[in-house]
Amino acid sequence: MSFSGLRVALVGPLPPPAGGMANQTRQLAELLRQEGASVELVQVNAPYRPAWIGRVQGLRAVARLLPYGFGLWSAAGRADIVHVMANSGWSWHLFAAPAVWIGSLRRRPVVVNYHGGEAEAFLNRSAPRVRSTLARASQLLFPSGFLKEVFGRFGIEGRIVPNVVDLARFAPAENRKRGAHLVLARNLEPIYGIDTALRAFALVAAVRPEARLSVAGSGPQLAELQALADALGVAERVRFTGRLDRDQMAALYRDADLTLNPSRVDNMPVSVLEAMACGVPVVTTDVGGIPFLVSHERTALLVPADAPQAMADAALRVLDDAPLAAVLRQAGLEEVRRYAWSAVRNELLAAYEDALRGHLPSGAARIQESNDHV
Repeated sequence: MSFSGLRVALVGPLPPPAGGMANQTRQLAELLRQEGASVELVQVNAPYRPAWIGRVQGLRAVARLLPYGFGLWSAAGRADIVHVMANSGWSWHLFAAPAVWIGSLRRRPVVVNYHGGEAEAFLNRSAPRVRSTLARASQLLFPSGFLKEVFGRFGIEGRIVPNVVDLARFAPAENRKRGAHLVLARNLEPIYGIDTALRAFALVAAVRPEARLSVAGSGPQLAELQALADALGVAERVRFTGRLDRDQMAALYRDADLTLNPSRVDNMPVSVLEAMACGVPVVTTDVGGIPFLVSHERTALLVPADAPQAMADAALRVLDDAPLAAVLRQAGLEEVRRYAWSAVRNELLAAYEDALRGHLPSGAARIQESNDHV
């Protein structure tokens, strides 16, 4: 079997905004089409039409869900397979679960591709309903061993198919002179700990006056974080770039000497992989799935969450120790090859084959109904 000629209904978010799962959805559509598949995108975050509906709280849900449900029903009917990009919380209940049920009602195999670092809290609340939905799916995919372990604790089994990094776009700069440019690429939301990174950067800047920090992303904390940078006395050295597209982000990494990832909750941040692909050393918190992604002092330096001093100390180690930076850079470049499309392609194809053959007749997840796991 190959992807060529396969009709895929791909359900998920698309940029803007350019978040991790939105970028993965768009990239997967592009890669499958390059392989000869016919991909019909069913966007879960389509813009409101007319735009003013998005400002009316009750109306906007109806205005989005009705066309989404109709488009999903139609696309599933034309597809050979339905691929659902899924997340926790309301995103699961409003978009992913209906996609699984509609695919099942249309008698199409459904592949659920679950993302999200808050899976355990979500399953603690909603495991029975998630099990009921997944019993209708043909395959359950995780991008990391971390999520596989979390779901396994609730008696839900799946397989790992990693996220894909575009190694043609995200590639190292040639002959760039080292400096002290730090980059952070996350949404400006509390779970990503941007405040910790700003406090760490202030400590770095006290030692390295030439240091500067670029924060790539947007979100509700922008004004708060700008005020914090000002209060810390580093506002002139911190640039909030807003959201950048893929090419802009790759260019920013190629100008970076170090990437900070201060998240408090995480699964498999593609931003870390993209930094590694650009040959940029990484200092990251050790939360969630990150220890499944990088190894301390081999492919990154790991620090506790909410520990600005530890993050600053690790950042200074990398900036001051050229041999250490070179080790991290080279190991990161070697590790990230696992996430190239050439490496992930056959794993996804095998998952599609099993779904189409009904390899797991009781559903994608081998769901154990025992309450022992709840």
